[in-house]
Amino acid sequence: MDIVDPEEYEASHVHRVYEHIAPHFSATRFKPWPIVEKFLCNLPIGAVGLDVGCGNGKYLTVNPNVFIVGSDRSSSLIGIARGRKIQDSFVADALDLPHPDSRFDFAISIAVIHHFSSPERRCHALKSILATLKVPNDNSDGGRALIYVWALEQKNSRRGWDEGDQQDVFVPWVMSKQFSSTNAKAKGKGRDEKLTYMRYYHLYRKGELEADIARAGGRVQESGYEKDNWWAICGPVR
Repeated sequence: MDIVDPEEYEASHVHRVYEHIAPHFSATRFKPWPIVEKFLCNLPIGAVGLDVGCGNGKYLTVNPNVFIVGSDRSSSLIGIARGRKIQDSFVADALDLPHPDSRFDFAISIAVIHHFSSPERRCHALKSILATLKVPNDNSDGGRALIYVWALEQKNSRRGWDEGDQQDVFVPWVMSKQFSSTNAKAKGKGRDEKLTYMRYYHLYRKGELEADIARAGGRVQESGYEKDNWWAICGPVR
């Protein structure tokens, strides 16, 4: 897909959408995914890390023995996270993280990278996350990041995508107007009127996430498939 202005495209089809749907989206996001929970709970006591694209902050308190700095492009979702009074979170773009290089023990980025609309921007985001992690040396294995993206191979899901389908898609988010954080016009009338917003996704095919991590200068340590998602644990190269 050839997009003339990826930044504006994402602003229209990702960032503004999440600003509109933030309260409803947050209400559906409360249970940690098993592999993410395991990754966080296996960290050493006192580890310090990042949640890039933290949304409402649901992962910030999974392991009370580590400290996580959350960030998200959506100011509305960050407002919800801060309202929960859990750890620290602020507005930031994954393409331009404000953290010092090589300082963090870990990072997670769950269902975020697939919202970038070009291969270059997806690799840039991965490189930005990898740059924050401690570099391996003789005394340490360095920092590790867990990355999740939506998979193209979802033939058993309600969406039904699979190999051979388009990888760049729009996914509807439908909600009652009562959940809207804006005064956007809704379809229908009365209390049950609905709002539908279309979010952009790049669906990753098998092996594509690992290839992008390698192009970003990272090293994949583990990877796999879980419930319509590809995931990978990776770190910077020594």
